[in-house]
Amino acid sequence: MPEDDLEALYDHLAATGELPVETSASRYLGEAEAVVEDALEPETPDAVVRSRVQQARELLSHVDETGDAEADRHVAAARARCAGLLGDTRSRDGESPR
Repeated sequence: MPEDDLEALYDHLAATGELPVETSASRYLGEAEAVVEDALEPETPDAVVRSRVQQARELLSHVDETGDAEADRHVAAARARCAGLLGDTRSRDGESPR
């Protein structure tokens, strides 16, 4: 998986932590951020990276709105990054796969 795309995914998730998001969304976003951060560790096998991106996508599927427009844009971008990394063309329109 392209490391630049994985780092961009992480950056979008980390950016939500700096914004005033709703508590329920914050829990899922924080967990997704941690999962992706784990995937960024050096020499992480591709299968583990893929699994972490799938976990992040699942966590993001629980976030409908954050209560902050900028955070919502980061969530949409993170979903698109997950879809791109996983080769899921069905999710590239910003919709969360459930």
